[in-house]
Order: sequence, then structure tokens, then C-alpha cells
Amino acid sequence: MLRIILSFFFLGLSCTAFGQDFTFAAPNPQDFSTEKNSLDSISNAVVLREFGRAAFRYDDRSGELYIVFNHHVRLKIFNKEGYQYANIVIPLYRDKTKEETIEEIKAVTINPDHTKTPLDPNKIYKEDRSKYRTFTKFTMPNLQEGSIIEYSYTLVSPLIFNFRTWEFQGDIPKLYSEYEALIPGNYNYNVVLRGPYKLTDQKSELVREGFRLPGWPIDCSKMTYIMEKVPAFIEEDYMTAPSNFKSAIYFELADVYLRNGSKHNYTKEWRSVDRELLAARELGLQMKQKDEFEDIIPQLLKNKTEALNQAKTIYTYIGKQIKWNNYYGIFSENGVKKALENHNGNIADVNLALIAALSAAGLESEAVILSTRDNGIVNKLNPVISEFNYLIAKVNIEGQSYFLDASDPMLPFGMLPLRCINDQGRVLALKKDSYWLDIKPKQKRNIQYLMIAELLPNGKVKGIMKTNSFGYSAYSKRKEIAAYPSLAEYVEKRDEGLAGLRILKFDISGLDTVEMRIQESYEVEFDLLDSLGMEKVYFSPFLVNKISTNPFNLNERTYPVDMGMRMEEVVSIDLKLPSQLQLVEQPKNLNIALPNGGGRFINKLEIKEGHLLCSQLLRLEKAVYGPQEYLMLKEFFSRIIQLQKTDVVFQQSLQ
Repeated sequence: MLRIILSFFFLGLSCTAFGQDFTFAAPNPQDFSTEKNSLDSISNAVVLREFGRAAFRYDDRSGELYIVFNHHVRLKIFNKEGYQYANIVIPLYRDKTKEETIEEIKAVTINPDHTKTPLDPNKIYKEDRSKYRTFTKFTMPNLQEGSIIEYSYTLVSPLIFNFRTWEFQGDIPKLYSEYEALIPGNYNYNVVLRGPYKLTDQKSELVREGFRLPGWPIDCSKMTYIMEKVPAFIEEDYMTAPSNFKSAIYFELADVYLRNGSKHNYTKEWRSVDRELLAARELGLQMKQKDEFEDIIPQLLKNKTEALNQAKTIYTYIGKQIKWNNYYGIFSENGVKKALENHNGNIADVNLALIAALSAAGLESEAVILSTRDNGIVNKLNPVISEFNYLIAKVNIEGQSYFLDASDPMLPFGMLPLRCINDQGRVLALKKDSYWLDIKPKQKRNIQYLMIAELLPNGKVKGIMKTNSFGYSAYSKRKEIAAYPSLAEYVEKRDEGLAGLRILKFDISGLDTVEMRIQESYEVEFDLLDSLGMEKVYFSPFLVNKISTNPFNLNERTYPVDMGMRMEEVVSIDLKLPSQLQLVEQPKNLNIALPNGGGRFINKLEIKEGHLLCSQLLRLEKAVYGPQEYLMLKEFFSRIIQLQKTDVVFQQSLQ
């Protein structure tokens, strides 16, 4: 990662020196002749050119300061599969008092015959996604294969703490991307270039009196960043937020020189941030709300003397008392008292109440602030509180630490939802300095399959199939089952999803408590073969949870494979065979391992006393595999898939 440190000054009316945007709706012949394989042969569209500009604006009437962001894109669509890129979505953010707005939108479709169809302004829509986000949406008109679409808009934001980020890399290639940042003099920013690709060009110049308050001209710094021939960022399974890995420019506010000559620091040390957070009414003061639990704790913990049992009881109690409203945040919205009264709150309300309740019981508890997987990894060089969006609890008992999130009653004590498993969190304690701690789950995704069945002369298989789910597999299974009104409807849907398999009877146990494994037992019947009347009989012994497609298909992956937790899957099959079948050929036994103890796959198949016995073990011992391990992981799964494509071959014996 490249890190660039810049210094600016700030205040004013409007920065007026601009770079060279390209002419709207005036594509050149080269734009029309651009072919699909000019940068890659996969993408169905390409950004021919884009230009962005961000600058400050001061509103004389309101006395408010804004960041004005202009975005101009020219894009070519190669085929109908590329029409999706004509659906434009502009996210707008807001807080309790301020919100971003769109001032102007221009859009036009230019077809290969050079006819132009402008966007009808009445076809621009707004969608409220949450109380913090709205979307402005429109679809480009009159699309054809080979169309060039072009749009521009101006976004005005009062949320000035973080200067506008610019993503050079998107989900389709970009031939040319340019970003201009015009910042007046007394704002000092740290500028970070993330991602695998370097800038093609970078320019800087001083704009004299580019920003002005009445009677006070201020110089500006104009920074221009250019990147050409940027490959598409292709998302694949098992990854955290794409923003962690895309090539992009980020601006982090360091300090501001005020008009009186004093300086206000925004880049602080954690020690000073700790004091602010622990003194904040919405965080630190809520951790101290032990009085809210003075009456309930003695009754709740009656006859419970072990600290771990006490913590588990409190954890369960908070999960039942406060329903999470599905909003994130490290600051409480309602406060512990009101959240308990209303039985509702955001994630900080829930888990700050848990911390206060644990403290009221005399248990050592702390808050952990973190960034969720879809929010990105936080910068650890300097505290940037706006990068954190989630708060959990941590309790320390007899030398062991447990991460807790009481937002989901189906989460066992000490287990975090996958969204929280993202690099590190910052631990906030009332009586000591904060510190970083890895967010690593102790549990793994663990599932066992067992089938005991018989292959009948009519080609049908009849028997018992059992599934045992542990750890994260059990948690996922509980969530899946809970989505159905009844167990019978869950089983019916499962029956429909297993082609050719019929569930005759079922029994599911372990749903009464989240601490238990879930065991599913099914009496099943399915057609394995049309009949056994052929001279040779072919069938696959990989009857359970067969891997049909490789989750890793890129030639190169520039970001880690992040599964969140370790995984283990065991399959055991005991299939009784008709006596007239004689083995001719079988898949080879396989025992392969990833380097450095990263994982193993074992397959063993044998015929013993008229039974086909097949056992498989797939174990991934790491939650995260680096980009340098990607091709080995890809080959590992490729060999498993190749094995599972092979059949057992039998020959009918003469009677």
C-alpha cells in the first residue's frame, strides 16, 4: 500500500481553479471502435473515461461548509449482458441533522448510428434504504449492443470530516480514470493509495487565492491522480469488503489551522481517543450503568456460583430483553435504560447493556469496537473513529476471554456472527488503555454426514442419512430451520431441493438449546440407477455433499481467501450391494495436503463383505489464506472435483 502525506490550508467560499473534464456527449471514433478484448475478454462493458473532482464550498447564507463532488463517466456496453451497467445507483448518506443532496444529473445514450437519447428527468427515482442512506437511481434509455452511455452528476455533502474517496478500480475495466482534489490551505490530509496498482501519473500545483472568504483570499493545493488501463476487480467467494483491496485514493483528515492561527488536531493518539470515548454519554457512560441491574442480578444469578455460568445466564437474559433493531454503530442510540424499557435498540444498546450487566455481577467486562466484514479494515496507524461501525462485549473469566454479541438469541455464548470476524478490534476498558486484539473464532464450521443404505436390485437406494452439525454449522442450521413456520415445511423444502431423493421419515434434535449440536436423521429413498440389468453398472460413490464447482476460478487473486473460521467436513457411507455385482474399477484413494498444515483431503473407498465403504475428510486449518496460497488452494479443490467425477464400475456376475 502506498501512503502519501499532503499538507493543505482551509476555509472559504469556493475553490475555483479546475482541471480538464472531457466534453459531455462528444465521444470520439476510437470510443466507438473499442473492442471487448482491448483490456480483457470477459467483461461485458468498459469505462472509456471518467473524471472526478472534489472541492470545498462555503454557503454565505447558512454559514455551512460543504464538499462538492462532480462525477462524469463515459461507458461502452458490448452486449446485452452489459445492460446491467446502465442501471445507475448513487448512494447518499445522512446523519441526524445533515444529508447529502444531488444538484444536477445529466445522462445520454449514444448508439452506434450516433443517435442520442437523453434521460427523461421524470425517470430519476429516490429510494430510502435506511434512516442513514438513500439512493438516487435511474436507467439509461434506448440501449443497444455497442451503445455508449454517458452521465454526470453533482453531489453536495455537508459531511466534511472525510474528503471524498475515489475508486480507480470497479467491477468492469477502466481505460482512463482521473481524480482531482482541490483543497484550501489549512486542512492537512493524509492521503492513502490502496490496492495492487500504481498511479499512471500524479500532478500537484498551487492555486493562488483559489478559495476566498470575504476579504480573505486563501491559496489551494490542486492534486490530480490518474490511472490508466485498470483491470476489473472480480469478486469471488470468501472475501471481506471489496474496498479493502480495490485500487483507490483515501483522504484522512489530520489537522486544521483555524483563522486565529491555532491548530485543531484530528489525528490523535489512542490515549486521548480513549478518554473521549469513555467520557461519551453514548458509549463510556453506558458501560457504567450498573445501577440498572442492581435489583435483577441477585435474582438472576441465584444458586449460580461459577463465574462462567453467571456470564452465560446474563448473556441469555440480555438477548431476550433487548431486541436488536438491525442498526450498527459504536454509539448507543437509546441508552441502556431506555433500551431495557423499550426492549429495543441498536447493536451498541444491546452490547453496552450486556457489559453493564456483567459488571454489575462483578465480572470483568470490556467493550470492543470493530469494523464489520462488509465495512472494511480500519486504519491502525491513526485512530479514525468513523471507520468503526460495530460494538461487542468481552468478558474475562479465569484467564479466558470470551467475545460476546447478544444481538442474536441463536448465537451460543462465546460465538460471534461472521460479520464481526474481520481482522482486529479495539478493546476499551474503563481502567486501562485500549489495545488491539485479533478477532478469531474459537469454534469452526464442523459438519458430519453418515449414510447407511442398501442398493436394491431395482436400482433404488433406501436407508438412513444422518447429519450432525457443530459450531458455526449448527448456528447456520438453526437460522435456516427458524426461517420456516414448522419443521415439516423445512423438511419438505429440503426434500424438493434434493433431486430424486425422497424423505420418508425424519427426526431433528438439538433445537432446544443453542449450545447443542443439531442432529438430523432421515429415512430416504432415491433412484441411483435405472436398473441393474446392464452388463456393467456405473455409479458415483460421492452421494453426499458432492463438490461440483471450484469456488476458486481466477488465474490470479490479489486479495486473501478469508473464510472467517476453520472448517471440517466428514462423510461416511456404508452401502450394501446386491450379491451379483463384482467390482471392476473404483476411484483411487486420495490423500492430499495443503502446504504448512493448511488443510487436508482424504478419501478412502473399499469393498468389504458385500458393502461399499466410502469415507471422506475435508479439513481447512486456516481461516485466512494469503494471495500467494491461492493457486495451491485452487489446485487442491480441483483435484477433489476431479476425483468426485469418477465412478465405481461393477460387472454383473453370472448366476
